[in-house]
Amino acid sequence: MAETSDIYEKVMEVARRRGFVWPSAEIYGSIAGFIDYGPLGAMMKRNVENLWRSFYVFQEGYYEIECPTVGNEAIFVASGHVKEFADKMVQCPHCGEYLRADHIAEENGIGNAGTLPAEALQAALCNLPCPACKEPLGEAGVFAFNLMFETTIGPGSQRKGYLRPETAQGIFTDFSRLLRFYRDKLPFGAVQIGKSYRNEISPRQGMIRLREFSQAEAEIFVHPDRKDHPAFHRYAEYPAPLLTIDRQLDGQEPAGITMRAAVDEGLIANEYVAYYIALTHRILTAIGVDPAKLRFRQHLTDERAHYAADCWDAEVYSGRFGWVEIVGIADRTNYDLRSHAGQSGTSMTVFIPYDEPKKVVKRRIVADMGVLGPRFRGKAKAIADALAVSEPGEDGARVTVDGEEFFITADLYQVHEEEVEVRGEEVMPHVIEPSYGIDRMIYVALEHSYAEEEVEGEIRKVLRLPPAVAPIQVAVFPLMNRDGLDEIAQTITERLAGCRILAQYDDSGAIGRRYRRQDEVGTPFAVTVDYDTLEDNTVTVRDRDSMEQVRIPVERLPETLSALISGVTTFHELRA
Repeated sequence: MAETSDIYEKVMEVARRRGFVWPSAEIYGSIAGFIDYGPLGAMMKRNVENLWRSFYVFQEGYYEIECPTVGNEAIFVASGHVKEFADKMVQCPHCGEYLRADHIAEENGIGNAGTLPAEALQAALCNLPCPACKEPLGEAGVFAFNLMFETTIGPGSQRKGYLRPETAQGIFTDFSRLLRFYRDKLPFGAVQIGKSYRNEISPRQGMIRLREFSQAEAEIFVHPDRKDHPAFHRYAEYPAPLLTIDRQLDGQEPAGITMRAAVDEGLIANEYVAYYIALTHRILTAIGVDPAKLRFRQHLTDERAHYAADCWDAEVYSGRFGWVEIVGIADRTNYDLRSHAGQSGTSMTVFIPYDEPKKVVKRRIVADMGVLGPRFRGKAKAIADALAVSEPGEDGARVTVDGEEFFITADLYQVHEEEVEVRGEEVMPHVIEPSYGIDRMIYVALEHSYAEEEVEGEIRKVLRLPPAVAPIQVAVFPLMNRDGLDEIAQTITERLAGCRILAQYDDSGAIGRRYRRQDEVGTPFAVTVDYDTLEDNTVTVRDRDSMEQVRIPVERLPETLSALISGVTTFHELRA
């Protein structure tokens, strides 16, 4: 196995050389925080996204939408990004480099630096070295830097806009239309996969921290008083490694706990959050994350957003970067809908009918407009409306109109009580949000699948990627590029492609070198056409991980390989 100290270099060397990822615009020097996906990387990325869809779209039934990556300023004022979406920055007084202040502190052993106020963080940095020039930072001031990319919409600067820092806001602004699409019933959800942008201060972590990155987010709208997931039985007994608040404070390791037990013991706030923790565990292990290097860490009280009822991060261990957040799963309550409703003036509620209509006594306050009108003239109507929703005392009611307060004496209105039939209530849903970083998922899948071993005196490099996400699923080789073997191999390749199996024909070099080349890019299966094929119409199928081989009739290849790729059949079963 590769040593963890240099695992990043080894993985990225393969990634660049074999066409997974490389620096963007490299001929112009490139800029940190931007990457290009090469031919194999782009295919792997699509496979990871489609595996995610297989859970959220096909299993969960949440339809996918696609929104613009540029939004007008009002969206991000409502969401809080314009005011709050900032990181603490410091500029080195010696070399002038701009640096992420909390990262410097954490790299020097200061825990939870992201929660420290600017003054405390500045004091902590005073004697620490600049990562760029190694000089002490001294009295360099810590200040907030908004991470959004700002732009203008249309000619000039008439309308300010921003590149979206997350995909979620488009789903929130589409809430009313989505509600109608889902026939005005809770719960429902929508998902989106797409680009987001954050103007990171000093991205120095490769694919882990990018300025342009891909997210896959789901927003699930639920009744605030009904957070029992209708399909919770699916994952009730599913165990996941949970690093709860108490375990963090006590310095303990994560504990494997079933989702049912975690909810019953109050470790996880509700079934919805627990359900998506289990679902996330399935997705991450399905793309190749080592289960032994995966945990779910609960946000501490001082790091959790004030509006969140509960929040967990799926963290994966990297040999270079330590524990890295890959997925965030949060119960965001009604914060987002309430914010957009207040900013836009649009109702963000759902009418929930009662099983049986209820008889309730309602109080109605009716102003005496014959007196109110002459006394308050142009403001009389507004005062009457404010009075109708006020809570009057014995002597009268205080109301505010256009910032001005009025005391309306009891003789200027009448209070009527009447029994009415109520058929339901307007409810503002709560939002459960699982948010996935696709680029980070791809990096950790590459790192965890990378291995080196000695075979016949040579070092064999291999990516043990699951077949579902491997960029090439099957390689097809003619043993020799003559005697009709190449024609048969090309025909097999075309047939597999027609069955939607991503196959690559390869006749370049010795057969052993071809195997090694495909091992290095993670191709799980190889088909070799040899001289026996001419006699009995069978081919050799080789398994990447065990390097074992089995002969299969050509006519059975598509169904056999499809079963291997989907996991319905194992290679061991083929040999039995």
